[in-house]
Amino acid sequence: MQISVDISLYPLKKGYEQPILGFIAALEKEPNVDIVRNELSTQIHGDYAIIMTLLHEEIYAVFKELPDSVFVLKIVGNNRKGIY
Repeated sequence: MQISVDISLYPLKKGYEQPILGFIAALEKEPNVDIVRNELSTQIHGDYAIIMTLLHEEIYAVFKELPDSVFVLKIVGNNRKGIY
């Protein structure tokens, strides 16, 4: 099953840019998903199982390092890459 996820990360600290860029860079290491960046959020497109495993690992890593962070996720049950 293909899905799309729109995700925003809000580290509740000064110097929030680097944790956001680090999170996106970690997502981009997965070759089996498509990542689209914009100013307000990042979109991830691809296989449900791969994306959910990736998000599980990378969100956990952020919370372990920066527990005072907020994630906002919107998940669509099909691949909407390029359809906006």
